Amino acid sequence: MNLGRNIKAGLINIVLLFFFTTMVHSEIKLDKNFTEIKILNKISSKNISLELKNNEEKVFDDLIIKSIKCKNSEFDDDPEIIAYIQVIDQSITNNDEVYVFNGWMFSSSPSINPFDHPVYDVWLTGCY
Repeated sequence: MNLGRNIKAGLINIVLLFFFTTMVHSEIKLDKNFTEIKILNKISSKNISLELKNNEEKVFDDLIIKSIKCKNSEFDDDPEIIAYIQVIDQSITNNDEVYVFNGWMFSSSPSINPFDHPVYDVWLTGCY
């Protein structure tokens, strides 16, 4: 009689282990493959949306822009989008290895780490 209960308990444990293992592997992936930014040309007052595939450079006018990583927050009540972005200004000829921006951008608080450029304004709008 104890053998029957032990087998039943063992089967229940196996089913629960399988259930929790599949739940962990089906967890929503927070890191995304694409970053969406908006760029404002302060002189012409034109703005454009730009989609960046992570780890690929994109040229926009004099800027070379690269998104390294983009992710959505884990919290649903106040969603936050963050991305690690690098920007090189090709019009600066004294050193083409220097980034005019190299750091994390936050969609809800762009002033935490602002993009400071005389011609362009860049801000993060999406991550997917």
